[in-house]
Amino acid sequence: MLQRTLNLGILAHVDAGKTTLTERLLHAAGVIDEVGSVDDGTTQTDTLLLERQRGITIRSAVVSFAIGDLTVNLIDTPGHPDFIAEVERALSVLDGAVLVVSAVEGVQSQTRILMRALQRLVIPALVFVNKTDRTGADVEATIQAVAERLGVITIPTSVAHGVGTRETSTVPHRMDDVGYQALLLETLTVRSDQLLSAYVEGGARVPAGSLHGELAKQTRDAAVTPVFVGSAITGAGIDLLMAGIAELLPASSGDPDGPLAARVFKVERAVGTPKLAYLRVFSGTLHARDRVRFGQAGEGRVTALSVVAPHESAPRSMVSAGEVAKIGGLDTVRVGDLISDVGGHAGDEAQFAPPMLEAIVAPADAADRSQLWIALRELEDQDPLIAVRRDEARHAISVSLYGEVQKEVVAATLESEYSLRVTFEETTPICIERPLGTGEAVEYLNATTNPFAATLGLRVEPTTIDSGVSLRLDVAHDGVPLHLFRSVEGFAVAMHGYVNEAAQEGLFGWRVTDCAVTVTACGYGGSDGPPSRRGPAPTFKDFQRLTAVVLMGALERARSIVCQPIVRSRLEIPAGSTGALTAALSRAGATVHTSITLGRFTVIEATLPVIHANDLQRQLPRLTSGEGVLESTPAGYTPVTGTPPTRPRTSASPLNLKEYLASLS
Repeated sequence: MLQRTLNLGILAHVDAGKTTLTERLLHAAGVIDEVGSVDDGTTQTDTLLLERQRGITIRSAVVSFAIGDLTVNLIDTPGHPDFIAEVERALSVLDGAVLVVSAVEGVQSQTRILMRALQRLVIPALVFVNKTDRTGADVEATIQAVAERLGVITIPTSVAHGVGTRETSTVPHRMDDVGYQALLLETLTVRSDQLLSAYVEGGARVPAGSLHGELAKQTRDAAVTPVFVGSAITGAGIDLLMAGIAELLPASSGDPDGPLAARVFKVERAVGTPKLAYLRVFSGTLHARDRVRFGQAGEGRVTALSVVAPHESAPRSMVSAGEVAKIGGLDTVRVGDLISDVGGHAGDEAQFAPPMLEAIVAPADAADRSQLWIALRELEDQDPLIAVRRDEARHAISVSLYGEVQKEVVAATLESEYSLRVTFEETTPICIERPLGTGEAVEYLNATTNPFAATLGLRVEPTTIDSGVSLRLDVAHDGVPLHLFRSVEGFAVAMHGYVNEAAQEGLFGWRVTDCAVTVTACGYGGSDGPPSRRGPAPTFKDFQRLTAVVLMGALERARSIVCQPIVRSRLEIPAGSTGALTAALSRAGATVHTSITLGRFTVIEATLPVIHANDLQRQLPRLTSGEGVLESTPAGYTPVTGTPPTRPRTSASPLNLKEYLASLS
């Protein structure tokens, strides 16, 4: 029998029960003898100490089980909003997903964010309405909320009995039931002319097999969302969900004989052990001992290869398209990297919305500062979005964050894995700088203000929002040192890198972006003859270091404005809380765009500074009697009013030439 593979994600808002569901699926498949408990810290996938202590998932975990001829690689993903980047990494390698919704709490803020991500990536999904055994469970209302608030076309597959009790059970809808057939036909014929014809020709009777086949097809096309009900705690409905996973979601595809293409979605390294990377192979075949490319410029040899299998990891000599593997040997590989064979191009890493917050972290014992830096850099390997930053002048280390819970995660990881106790300062937003106008600067070879063996002129001017930093050349080609850069194109590529490096810290210390930089002057010879007659020949370092001096000079003339990150927030609150929330939004400096009352709830959409969105999230339970939901997504940056915040530089400013030169020695 040909074995198929399905890479499946389990997604949910925190506390909806997805880790318990994972345990139940493993138990039903015979992988584990007993169902682990989140509360007792005995689950298979929550391996971090903080995960067990808090009962939340922080890092993606991979486990495997079989349903008949189908091997399911199950990826248990985080549910807390602070770890949305971890979820996005997992989504990039999935064939399908199960979105878990609590029958008690219903659709929650993260539920909506996750479903939108699935829809954006066109990932087929099933919904499992969990906790039917709990007091207060309302299955019908939850299914209705899934359709209305998640914007999906739902198809119920089963009915729950004994809801709200430990005796809850689930029975499937029968495909040959007339009433259920009518429901399926009404929903499925909208997208299937073939089914509509069969319905017309069959006199309102369609074979059950045709209905089931069309349901599977439209599910795999992400056009409809089947809904299953049950309880992960008691096991009710689990057999029906497993059948749905096998029959309705698409197995992995890809050409095992094609060029190698794989993506890394998880990196782990315990203290004192080699780095291991989890990857999904989309095309081709990867062998142990293969030499591969990864990321933008990485290259290395695979020294260890295994697949996640039921009961334990299994060493393998090769993995092919559709499979998930764990490999060793690529010491500098990072989460999001693409991997290709040595004859191909690996490409850029996956793009995720960057963190908008940061906080300074300090060791409890000042003598541990160097060890803390090394530990954080290792954690950065596992999660590049942490973006560790060191300010040498103040002896301060900062990390980027999505939210306050990440502070606890980093602190707990440092203590448990590195025996380092740390404290965090107050969280602050990560701002950017944009040029206000156009500015130019030039430094000439042999001038008293220019200690470098080159001439360079740059012009800085603002461009459109979110355009990044672009480079243009407006110089005579005979001024370009081709003996260094080989070609004009090579010079442009190198200069773009130098400019981007120098733009990481602007006049106020923030990253400079949304600007065009034009090279207006370039030279390496003098009027008295070629370089051999006028002194030392230029080097790459001369152009690199001079770029920072000239760029900051041009930016000083253009002037820059500091912009803070903002989010677009959607609040769903009891109508009676509108007054209190409106006042809180005003204090937070929010701009309210819409406010609509639907029944007993009011939906408010507003934009506000990200730092105040965190404060609002903390106030929400008190202001709404625990019923409010806040959902925020990045919305760009807006200029700061009043005194612009500054960020200490990590290196000497090129505007102070004496200090800058001293820092280079």
